[in-house]
Amino acid sequence: MAMTMSGEVHLVAPRALVWEKLNDPEVLKACIPGCEELEKTEDAEGFRAVAKLKVGPVSARFKGRVTLTDLDPPNGYTITGEGEGGVAGFAKGGATVGLTDNEGGTLLSYNVEAHIGGKLAQLGQRLINGSAKKLADEFFSNFGKAVQPAVQSDA
Repeated sequence: MAMTMSGEVHLVAPRALVWEKLNDPEVLKACIPGCEELEKTEDAEGFRAVAKLKVGPVSARFKGRVTLTDLDPPNGYTITGEGEGGVAGFAKGGATVGLTDNEGGTLLSYNVEAHIGGKLAQLGQRLINGSAKKLADEFFSNFGKAVQPAVQSDA
């Protein structure tokens, strides 16, 4: 099953800081819902990740790999990943992330394309889309909080 999603988030932080935080494994780990592990891989272009997610009645621990490509500091990048959740199924996909200066802060825009299979894919498009949107909203809410304290402490 394929899914697409896009959106924009206004962050009250300078673009250079947002870029730095988007590339910081500790910040990402703290912001990704259900993330238990996120560490840089030896090749320095990716991360190994473990996240525990619940979508409707299906709960699973996904283990996978995340790679950053098309890096264009501090304007954006492409993030791709794939995870295996045992009997729950698999998820793979990517997102392009763009950063632009906007009203004293930064506008972060994203376009996500994902494919899922296994038990997860049997849950139905509406439930999957709703869960994906909820996870994205949670991530950006957490990320917004992660970049703001740094701005206030510099003042």
